[in-house]
Amino acid sequence: MLQQRIQQQFFDSADLKYAAAETLTRPIADAVNAILGCITSGGKVLACGNGGSAGDAQHFAAEFVGRFERERPGLAAISLSTDTSIITAVANDYAFDQIFSKQVQALGHPGDVLLAISTSGNSSNVLAAIEVAHDKEMIVVALTGKGGGKIGQALKETDVHICVPHARTARIQEVHLLAIHCLCDGIDVQLLGEQEDE
Repeated sequence: MLQQRIQQQFFDSADLKYAAAETLTRPIADAVNAILGCITSGGKVLACGNGGSAGDAQHFAAEFVGRFERERPGLAAISLSTDTSIITAVANDYAFDQIFSKQVQALGHPGDVLLAISTSGNSSNVLAAIEVAHDKEMIVVALTGKGGGKIGQALKETDVHICVPHARTARIQEVHLLAIHCLCDGIDVQLLGEQEDE
């Protein structure tokens, strides 16, 4: 019984990835172009999310600053979910809803990208960060699921929405990770060209 359940998780994850490939290819490509334009103009990516999405924000920043699969100079990215002193100070002195928006206010510049990650699309602190990003003339790349929620409604035409067509958090997170790897791969290919062994 347990083994069948585990196997079914694999099948469900694979099925969603096949189903999402057609829907998400265009917005992921749009996101690659938006981030590439930002980076090549001397900008940076600020990434935020809660829980597993905080982990995804860190993962993205690590792949950018370090490397993805190929050697290249580091790219500018900061995860806003990693500095515990800033997060706890802002949450304590202001509100938990402002833990990301305060950082975007301090660190963001016009032309920078905010990578906003929320499986539900309703995370209030991510929404607050998006509002500040818009005020600062930044581009937002949103990774959501469950129809996009309030974040989907808050985005502008110049933003990019990668909305996983599913309602289960675990499945959405699995596709978010794949999308992040697609972003990293797409940007490396645009910067470095394709490898001969590909």
